[in-house]
Amino acid sequence: MHVWERRASQRINVQLHVVEKLEDSLYFQRTANISAGGLFLEGTMPHPPGTKVKLRFQLPGDDQSIEVDGEIAAPSKEDELGMGVRFIGLSDRDRERIENFIQQTVGLPFGR
Repeated sequence: MHVWERRASQRINVQLHVVEKLEDSLYFQRTANISAGGLFLEGTMPHPPGTKVKLRFQLPGDDQSIEVDGEIAAPSKEDELGMGVRFIGLSDRDRERIENFIQQTVGLPFGR
C-alpha cells in the first residue's frame, strides 16, 4: 500500500517551497503535495526512512511560517525521486492552518 494512502487527513497537490534542516545541512525543497499529516518533497534524493528532519514552509496567503519536526517515511516506490515526510508534534494551531488551507483550496472552482 502507498504510504500516503494510509493517512487519515486529506491531501492536495500543491507546490510549496520548504527549507529542510538535517543536522548542520540546509536543503531547499519543493512539495508535490501536503496533508495535515505530512508532505511529499519531489525531485530529491531521499534520506533513509526514519531520518529526523526539521521543516519550515509557508502556506499561500499566510504570512507566518510553519516550523515542524518530521520523519522520513518509507518510500512508496524504490525508484521514486522524492520522499514523504510525516509531521511529528505539529501544533494544533498549525494543523488547523493546514486543514483550512486544504479546505479553501478544494473549495475553489476548477482552474483557479
